Amino acid sequence: MPDSIQTGQPGQPQPADTPAPTGSLLDRLFKPHVAWMLVRNTVVSSGTFLIGLAVLWLLVEFAGVNKVIAAGLSFIVSNAVHYIFGRLWIYRGTERAVTAGLVLFLINGLVGLVLTMALFAALIEFTPINYLVARVIVSVIAGLVMFVLNAVWNFRRV
Repeated sequence: MPDSIQTGQPGQPQPADTPAPTGSLLDRLFKPHVAWMLVRNTVVSSGTFLIGLAVLWLLVEFAGVNKVIAAGLSFIVSNAVHYIFGRLWIYRGTERAVTAGLVLFLINGLVGLVLTMALFAALIEFTPINYLVARVIVSVIAGLVMFVLNAVWNFRRV
């Protein structure tokens, strides 16, 4: 039997355990394959962010929803769309099971949601920045944090 395949149950080949990454996290993050994942993540994040921004605008301007609550709801919508593209394109090749990956993605999403709402609330409370501009600034910060969490912890591609 090849070294790359181990059997779990009869007739069901299982991938061999992937060796633990070597080097510091910082060293691992500055590799060409991670840069390409970040490029793919940026493309997907930009598209899903526009979806979230549209949801935010619609909720605030037409539904009269509180800006901070609307930011949270729009984040959840865009995060759900992002998982699909993350699984299929950004972190392709992950051995993480779909359900386990979704659970971890949602946990990471909660971290991102808390960070997004806290930074957004601070920017609209303590600065004269327009709420839509504040949301763009926050998305860059939260997006990078979530990329690292997903690349390292969830999809284990770094």
